[in-house]
Amino acid sequence: MTGNVMTSPVGEMSGTRQTAVPRMRRRRVMNAGDRIFLAIIRSAALVPVLLIILFVGILIAGSMPSLRAFGLRFLFNSEWQPNAEIGEDYGALPFIYGTLFSSVMALLLAAPVGIGVAVFLNEVFTSRLRGAIAFLIEILATIPSIVFGVWAFFVLVPFVRDGIQAHVQAIFGTGFVLFRGPPLGIGLLAGTLVLAVMILPMIVSISLEAIRMVPSSYREAALGLGATRWEMIRLAVLPPARSGLIGACILALGRALGETMAVTMVIGNKNVIRWSLFEPASTISSVVASNFGEAGGDNALMLPSLTELALILFAMTLIVNLVARFLIRRFAGDKAVIA
Repeated sequence: MTGNVMTSPVGEMSGTRQTAVPRMRRRRVMNAGDRIFLAIIRSAALVPVLLIILFVGILIAGSMPSLRAFGLRFLFNSEWQPNAEIGEDYGALPFIYGTLFSSVMALLLAAPVGIGVAVFLNEVFTSRLRGAIAFLIEILATIPSIVFGVWAFFVLVPFVRDGIQAHVQAIFGTGFVLFRGPPLGIGLLAGTLVLAVMILPMIVSISLEAIRMVPSSYREAALGLGATRWEMIRLAVLPPARSGLIGACILALGRALGETMAVTMVIGNKNVIRWSLFEPASTISSVVASNFGEAGGDNALMLPSLTELALILFAMTLIVNLVARFLIRRFAGDKAVIA
């Protein structure tokens, strides 16, 4: 009929949809409990940011006298003279050198061993004891730093003195600058070795999780194409887990940079730069821990200098984390595994 107006199903559907949208919007309006919960979790998310800002602000404020007195010369000065009568003079270069050398060398020693242990446990070792061994390795990460320090002082230092140093100097002599030093056992090598032992469980634990996240189909495909077990690990397991392995090494390096008590007990705490592995040295953490109780009094610039050392260490760890994020994004493809 010409007088009747026909309504299309599309129009009815669009009208229904238009009326449903306001109803859905009304349902999305949060009640008081939701608003309170949202405010709580937003505040919790801001806590780490506020803590970092607070830490940096306190360090900058505490180190301002040292920054005004020494400026950039503090980074390249090797003197550490707290005697106020002849003039205070402080520099961070020996401690920066000791921190970087011991941490990087510890990482170079621990990373191949840690990744190798993780690969062995997940890809080679088929016994039921695999879980127990992995658990024992993770337990090592929970041992307090002071316990590692006591162990290193009574076990590692004699081993370095009577084992490594005695044999190395008997073969190469003391003419080579890298092997000079008195037969004490306490020195840069001892500090490096205890750091390597301390960061090893972290590398093993994170690397193991990264390797476990590689799909089993990768391994089956490699073996199906005729690859040996080593070729399967090299081609189908390690490349996808590469970003996780890099993250494990960088996190371990961050812990090594800030380690204090264990290194303080065996590194010798000498405020000089020595290129020998057997000479006493010092790190930023060890010098802060050793001298913080004596700071103040007549030495007006000693406490600000120690605070500036802490600020430098914070900047170093921040740079390490930024480099880690860059490397993980650089090496992590669409199929990479991030631990």
